[in-house]
Amino acid sequence: MDRPRLALLNASHEIHHTRRNFRRELPADLVEFTLTEEQYPDTFDVDGFVVTGSRSSVYWDEPWLPETKAWVREAIDRDLPALGICFGHQLLADVLGGTVEDMGEYELGYREVRKTAGTPVLSGVGESFSVFVTHSDAVTELPPGAELVAENDYGVHGFRAGHVFGVQAHPEYDKETAELVAQGKEGSVPDEQLAAVLSGITDEAYDAACESKTVFDEFVNYVEEVRAGRAPAGD
Repeated sequence: MDRPRLALLNASHEIHHTRRNFRRELPADLVEFTLTEEQYPDTFDVDGFVVTGSRSSVYWDEPWLPETKAWVREAIDRDLPALGICFGHQLLADVLGGTVEDMGEYELGYREVRKTAGTPVLSGVGESFSVFVTHSDAVTELPPGAELVAENDYGVHGFRAGHVFGVQAHPEYDKETAELVAQGKEGSVPDEQLAAVLSGITDEAYDAACESKTVFDEFVNYVEEVRAGRAPAGD
């Protein structure tokens, strides 16, 4: 069987790094749309879709957000499997009727996350796993009918709603991206916090977080199961 064909909805403002990371990690044929340049899919002729991170917020008045949300809503209604990463996780929650709010602070750096329920995309990680995170918004109320699948002391880190999966962290990051993103937070987080985050971006920390990269393989496996008719929503 041919590899799944996925729409990559790139919401990043740093397109190059996002493109590199997702194209490396997703074992699928990707059709990329740069949302911030108002490029959108005009059909639903894909096997699933992935929404990337962004420095935008889902509640901002961005010109590209309404059409993005409209396409995502219809894609979900058509039962296309979806994976959202960070901003993408928040956008999927928002489209499905959840609540996304400003945390008033940044969660930044390598952090531990706990699984709270079994779910296909997290089947490759342990009950507690390391991830790189960078966010100041959070899903504060899950969509109706959604299941919490991961959390830490900052709150929701993953949910599932049928064929829709949201992950707050950035398992796609390589060490270079983690360093660049952290450095870009200068002035947005306290100096002491930033220094601790930067000193924590080590080869050992990155290697430990690589377990979370299985999210992408498992999502593609799930898409293949759906395409073959072996994974009804909720299973």
